[in-house]
Amino acid sequence: MRLILTSLLAFCCIAHAQAAALPASVRHELKNAGIPQSGIAVEVIEVGKRTPLISINTQRAMNPASTMKLLTTYAALDLLGPAYTWKTEAWIDGELKDGVLNGNLILKGYGDPKFTIEQFWLWLSELRARGLREIRGDLVLDHSFFDLPPHDPAEFDDDPVRAYNVGPDALLINFNTLRLRYLPEGLGLKVVTEPPLDGVTLYNQLTPNGEKVNCDNWDDLFSVQPNGDSVVLQGDYPVGCGEREQNLSVMPHTRYAGALFRAVWKELGGTVQGKEIDGTVGTNATLFSTHRSEPLSAIIRDINKFSNNVMARQLFLTLGEGIPFSSEDETAAAANEQAGEAAPPQTAFAADTGRVGRMSIERSVLATQIWLAGNRLHFPELVLENGAGLSRKERISAAHLAQLLQQSYNHPLSAELQASLPILGVDGSVKKRLRDSPAASHAHLKTGTLDGVKTIAGYVRSQSGREWIVVFFINHPYAKRGQDAQDALIEWLAHR
Repeated sequence: MRLILTSLLAFCCIAHAQAAALPASVRHELKNAGIPQSGIAVEVIEVGKRTPLISINTQRAMNPASTMKLLTTYAALDLLGPAYTWKTEAWIDGELKDGVLNGNLILKGYGDPKFTIEQFWLWLSELRARGLREIRGDLVLDHSFFDLPPHDPAEFDDDPVRAYNVGPDALLINFNTLRLRYLPEGLGLKVVTEPPLDGVTLYNQLTPNGEKVNCDNWDDLFSVQPNGDSVVLQGDYPVGCGEREQNLSVMPHTRYAGALFRAVWKELGGTVQGKEIDGTVGTNATLFSTHRSEPLSAIIRDINKFSNNVMARQLFLTLGEGIPFSSEDETAAAANEQAGEAAPPQTAFAADTGRVGRMSIERSVLATQIWLAGNRLHFPELVLENGAGLSRKERISAAHLAQLLQQSYNHPLSAELQASLPILGVDGSVKKRLRDSPAASHAHLKTGTLDGVKTIAGYVRSQSGREWIVVFFINHPYAKRGQDAQDALIEWLAHR
């Protein structure tokens, strides 16, 4: 009997070791990339199961890069609901008579993540239709709904004009970006800017260059230098790469919003005499018009499929609206979290009621902790900075991200979350990955990339119809070489 028990124990240990081992194809690709097993974390578990198929370093807190957006978007769906919308208000402070406002027009934002130029144009057209034509005061921009420290767009990677470095703002319009279209024309080069910005001048000093270059890095040959109300382009443009475009942030939120408003307002036949200034809605102001955003279900598709960082940051700051807690609740929740206890059930805010206080990073972090505790998810290693994953500080373990995906799969709104994820080989950030593989179209996956970080997480359906959760983190100086190893694991799962 003792021999039988010993043999059974040995068999179980061997079986566990085999279950935890990486497939040979994955080990091969990691070796080729020079990435040791100590630099990765992998969790693979079948949906609905409790024992993982593969579990490597899964308890370790690691940088998840943009896969952190899975936590932010799932929490938002559960707390706010798929039909949640953001509002932006127009207030008049003064007398409006015969189309003339003798006073200020105030625009107040509540954090809309996707107030595009198209929507902005339509809204200003509505203001004209309501009878406003001439503004004889200032354009006042109210950003006060967000309580944020000053944002340094150069802090993350010393590249302040990149669209991904745009900071959150309660009155974010068109992502605060300018689209530059580069159009080679014979021996010359035309640069078209969108949207129009009143008072902003583009100086195109680019020299067309016909030499062969790597078009993956087409924009490394020149620089874009904002200088007040000017944008200067200097260097060589590789004409062999054809027409290209890039979205850049070239000025602060207030100046951008003011320049965009003036350009659109002028196009609609309106005038404004004053200047754009930061301010707040006063007690004498009257609400004139309210714009509504797209619903949350549409917003999270852009966040996850295209890994839009500023949209994710806007959404993360909105999480504080989902839990109506007082200062006493905050203290109790923090104590519960430290003790590993669940917070009491909370009720979601309605779209127009329950807005208590200003939204801040601290409030959103606390709201996320309360939400996790209320769902019996204890993630003690979790570190949140902005909810977007564009961070050197954010941390989560592969096991806990897999646990989050396991729970979300059984949520009533699981279809909304999965539909927001890029489809392997089809769209979003995995459009070009495994396009010709049988695994294409059989996985919904969120990716993440930073210097020294390469991550992927989501759902993979095998040919047998079984559904798998996969989380594959790489935190290593050679992380950017690790995509083939991640793809090898996805293909292996798809063929199971």
